[in-house]
Amino acid sequence: MTHRKPPGVSFGSWVDQQVAAAEARGEFEDLPGAGKPLPPSSGRDAATDWALRRAREGDLDTSAFLPPSLALPREIQDLPAKLAKVHSEQRVREIVEDLNARITRAHALPQEGPPLRARTLDVEETVTSWHAGRGAS
Repeated sequence: MTHRKPPGVSFGSWVDQQVAAAEARGEFEDLPGAGKPLPPSSGRDAATDWALRRAREGDLDTSAFLPPSLALPREIQDLPAKLAKVHSEQRVREIVEDLNARITRAHALPQEGPPLRARTLDVEETVTSWHAGRGAS
């Protein structure tokens, strides 16, 4: 962890000192992408470009970009496929209870984006559906 900026040193100078020290320690050697050109700028800010590039590469959960009013319904929609990979009833219950807690919390917070229309799920009904899906396969 870096130390606090000493009084009387400009922020830019202090940052330059931190970078120089890290370079001297070799912390920037063998980084992924080393020697490759930077991708062209889209005109947006660098953070947006980075997030969009990571999403396109497929190693970033794009639901993180959505407000809860859109992310939670998508998670409910994807729940059967997620639960199909689960092997224990207890884990199914944990997943559904966690989702219900996040839905309840989202309803209690100020809304961001469109109104949240997702309702909590019936845990017993979901477990019954999960059992039926396991018996069919």
